[in-house]
Amino acid sequence: MLVYQPYDCAPISEVALDDAASVQHKLERAAVAFKDRSHWLPVFERIEILKHLALLMEQEQYDFALLIAREGGKPLTDARSEVTRAINGIEIAISAIEHLAGEEVPMGLTPASKNRWAFTTPEPIGIVVAISAFNHPLNLIVHQVVPAIATGCPVLIKPAATTPLSCLRFVELIYETGLPESWCQTVVVEDNALAETLATDKRVAFLSFIGSGRVGWSLRSKLAPGTRYSLEHGGAAPVIVDRSADIDTIIEPLVKGGYYHAGQVCVSTQRIFIQEDIKEDFIARFVRRIERLEVGDPTLYETEVGPLILPKEVDRVETWVKEAIDGPGKLLTGGARISSTVFQPTVILEPGPAALVSQQEVFGPVTCIYGYTDLEDAIARANNLPFAFQSAVFTRDIDVALTAARLLDASAVLINDHTAFRTDWMPFSGRRQSGYGTGGIPHTMRDMLQNKMVVFRF
Repeated sequence: MLVYQPYDCAPISEVALDDAASVQHKLERAAVAFKDRSHWLPVFERIEILKHLALLMEQEQYDFALLIAREGGKPLTDARSEVTRAINGIEIAISAIEHLAGEEVPMGLTPASKNRWAFTTPEPIGIVVAISAFNHPLNLIVHQVVPAIATGCPVLIKPAATTPLSCLRFVELIYETGLPESWCQTVVVEDNALAETLATDKRVAFLSFIGSGRVGWSLRSKLAPGTRYSLEHGGAAPVIVDRSADIDTIIEPLVKGGYYHAGQVCVSTQRIFIQEDIKEDFIARFVRRIERLEVGDPTLYETEVGPLILPKEVDRVETWVKEAIDGPGKLLTGGARISSTVFQPTVILEPGPAALVSQQEVFGPVTCIYGYTDLEDAIARANNLPFAFQSAVFTRDIDVALTAARLLDASAVLINDHTAFRTDWMPFSGRRQSGYGTGGIPHTMRDMLQNKMVVFRF
């Protein structure tokens, strides 16, 4: 399989694909490794492996950043930040290991439970299958693979077919630490049916899926009995901008939230609800800044917005924008393709409520602005989609901040920050159609464990 860089569609590398026999072989290797409980990896070895991995990653920081920029189209400056976060993610997992402990279960509370002592101890859940997305081709892999290693679970990781190179190099470094290959294996496939076979195999104990809601919910319905799962999808993240907000300080966060990685982020700022009193001033400043964004080759440091991952995604975004401005929506800037994979950063004013850009996740460099006069009405409109992930409010009025925090239907409400803010240790999850389960490295580690209770009678 050829891997192309999205900016100019030039080939980067060729990668061998797994076939059905290879997938079954890798599943069986993982099953055999996990079944031999006497040879589970002790905790101190897992810590040593992860410490060694972090050191190896530090030695290849720039190489990883350039690889991310080339295969994923993320601007180099942001790609370097992704590598830094990935290394930090390994360190977060190491720190979290020491908190993975059971607890004493009280006995003697009834005559039937006297003369007993009970406690729980955490054990790895079993084989983890991780299906990842293209938009963070290293850090998402870390979020799925490192918790499995930290908790002692064999893991099979399937990177996105468009961005497998960062994952493959990362796993090569894992092998350099001395981790036996049966405990961490890559599966590279283009065939969706084969990926489904991997995820739904009865030997799989936990599925970690990052990707579209359509695929994620479909996989969930087909999992083998007993398989636990975590699904991370996306949404159409809303921002409320109150009249008290300081426009001078909110422009940069909103530009970052809306156009980071060309909007290809599951919590990218998409719908901006702005109080009518300040709408005109905000629009003028916001559009000026959007028009100054450096768009182009992601391997250059000055680039702020790179390409979309595939030409068909530009086709889709272009169609959605045209639909919006053919209706009541007004195009304020952008709205056209620059090349087969690069789309202009775009702002649309007041697209209709039924427009796709108002209803669905754009996953492209497009933000929409809607005016409001009543705060609770704006919040109701923000909540009026089947998605609920991260949201934000910009205000200097504590009453507005607290009202929005209480009434916004979201797993996180960011106050005076954009919707795409995230740290790798915080809980990160979508509600309703936006996902199931809680991401964030320590939280994922807990999901990959199950408690065993031990009861002594004396």
